[in-house]
Amino acid sequence: MKVMIVGAGAREHAIAWQLARSQSVTQLWVAPGNGGTALLQPLNRSESVTARLGSPIPPAPEPTNVAIAADDVPGLTRFAREHAADLVVVGPEVPLALGLVDALVEAGVPAFGPTRDAARLESSKAWAKDFMARHGIPTARYAAFSEFDAALKHLLGVDYDVVLKADGLAAGKGVLIPSCADEAEKALRRILLDREFGPAGNTVVIEERLQGEEVSLMAFVDGETIVPMLPAQDHKRLLDGDAGPNTGGMGAICPAPNCPPELVEEIGRTVLAPTLAGLRADGIVYRGVLYAGLMLTTSGPMVLEYNCRLGDPETECVLPLLQTDLYDICVACATGTLASVPIRWRPGACATIVLASGGYPGAYQKGLPIAGAEEADEQPDCVVFHAGTRRAGDVLLTDGGRVLAVSALGDTLDAALRWAYTNLPYIKFDGMHFRRDIGAQALHREHRG
Repeated sequence: MKVMIVGAGAREHAIAWQLARSQSVTQLWVAPGNGGTALLQPLNRSESVTARLGSPIPPAPEPTNVAIAADDVPGLTRFAREHAADLVVVGPEVPLALGLVDALVEAGVPAFGPTRDAARLESSKAWAKDFMARHGIPTARYAAFSEFDAALKHLLGVDYDVVLKADGLAAGKGVLIPSCADEAEKALRRILLDREFGPAGNTVVIEERLQGEEVSLMAFVDGETIVPMLPAQDHKRLLDGDAGPNTGGMGAICPAPNCPPELVEEIGRTVLAPTLAGLRADGIVYRGVLYAGLMLTTSGPMVLEYNCRLGDPETECVLPLLQTDLYDICVACATGTLASVPIRWRPGACATIVLASGGYPGAYQKGLPIAGAEEADEQPDCVVFHAGTRRAGDVLLTDGGRVLAVSALGDTLDAALRWAYTNLPYIKFDGMHFRRDIGAQALHREHRG
């Protein structure tokens, strides 16, 4: 089977890495891909092609990376149709919001991901909050505004700490957490008056700042059936001790010790199932991955946000623990047959450490040589997923703010974290930055408990 993956980050590399191990996949394309996906080929391709052609010498594989931008809906659809792709897996949120899945389905190409209407759960925070309010899904108090004066009046009148969110997609940077009233007003000005987030900030959501521990719970969905994955915990802040600015994520652990199986069951009952039921009630068929970003409060789990795709860096520590063939799961989600696929996970834990460019999440330099990524990737129970890299001949170069994600498996979370950090010294590039305390709070919780 021929599979096309849309996206260019570590999430897409992790998806491709898993699909390359499928017994069914014989051809992979990643559009546009990165320096890691460029060299990836299905493990069973040679045997499959040989058997199909009856020749001991299989033809040279097509290049894995395809130079089509992830937001080029017509170009992606045309390539998938002309190359007879059996499945397209959409990684990032932007092509989902642009209706790529709608276009693929109309062209007769099976797709793993929600439609444009379903993706509003992520592409509009105001729509998502209204959806949760309509369907009784636990979340923080909120109000949404497009006019600055009305928003400021509401802001000055609330008696709780707030979080301000740009309504639309802002590449993970549209959430502002002020520490006082003055900072809150400045944040409001940045969004609605200074237009710091462009059209994504046409509307602002002002919501209560919840207290507790965060956890990410993703689930496979086929429109009727919803199957939770293992819970993960992302680390958003740039610096150790959860200091510094928010980022796209500096590391993750799975399974998250703060979300044991009984709590996963509760979240399934109070959040995931009502979300799917609410979508059906609104006439929306949801297929793909549903991501619930949650705060574990004293009143129970509450939704901070929805994503309509696999998280990043959560994907890099969840998928290495998946034992079931990912291709089978994706096809089942796309065709409404998920209930017939038993999903199994390997025991133990996985930890992911993100290596970022100097200056990230602000301005940073691209094109710096990277050494040692292949050596780290060759270590047992360790895989290096490429986030922002490209190749110039045989040389691997930095090409983004988050550059690499080093994931390691272990029998325990402690072992996985120690192994991940043990393999970091193989990798070197100028300005390389990473957090040294990924998973530390979770380990403290485990030891304390």
